[in-house]
Amino acid sequence: MDEKIMTEEKVEEEPKVTQEPESKHAQPDTAPETEEAPSPSTEHDDRKKKTASESLRDAWTQVFGQALSVALKGRGNVVMVRVNDEALHHLDMLVEAEITKSRSESAAFLINEGIYANRQLFDRIGAIAQQISDLRTQLREQVQREIQTKR
Repeated sequence: MDEKIMTEEKVEEEPKVTQEPESKHAQPDTAPETEEAPSPSTEHDDRKKKTASESLRDAWTQVFGQALSVALKGRGNVVMVRVNDEALHHLDMLVEAEITKSRSESAAFLINEGIYANRQLFDRIGAIAQQISDLRTQLREQVQREIQTKR
């Protein structure tokens, strides 16, 4: 008796499961309009992509705009530098994303950001360099006094 109940339940459940998906899938697969729909959808997606890339560029400009302005301000000094492939790739990424206009701007931006990110280190280096400079000055003065006293 239990077996009959189980088989009856299975029979009742199976048609419900198989009928619902068929009715749901039958309309989109057989409708001829769905083949034409991807074209406007694709155009819409392309517009979304363009808008997304423009939005990303605008976000980068907002976030890095001030930092980029600071980095590019007063760039009267020329420095020639050789970089490895990885560094060149990163410089080119900034140009491709239209964050900077050239490799030179990319390099100036990244150098400035590197200094800013390591400000504490550069402050310590500056303090020690000043101590070294002061000691050299003291040494020169001492040597000059010794020379003058011997004359």
